[in-house]
Amino acid sequence: MIEENSIAEGWQDFANCLGVDPDLFFPERGASTREAKEVCRGCVVRGDCLEYALQNSEKFGIWGGMSERERRRIRRQRALERQASEREAIIQIVPDSKAIS
Repeated sequence: MIEENSIAEGWQDFANCLGVDPDLFFPERGASTREAKEVCRGCVVRGDCLEYALQNSEKFGIWGGMSERERRRIRRQRALERQASEREAIIQIVPDSKAIS
């Protein structure tokens, strides 16, 4: 069993793609991403890889089994959720906007 701390600190060491030709994960525009995504399928650190790409704004390649377009959707969704959460926090701080006036 892999310890969670070891994954957080060095997840790349446990990746299915370790030793695979990196070009597979950076296909030419319009080329299939299927083979790269197949390598990612079932990888024990797929989530760590995806989070790395999201947090580092990786613009190219397949990371965590997702293309840049798919990662953009996740970033957009997270931004919307963050905005909604921030609005909710403000509403809880100031429940009645008329009280501010």
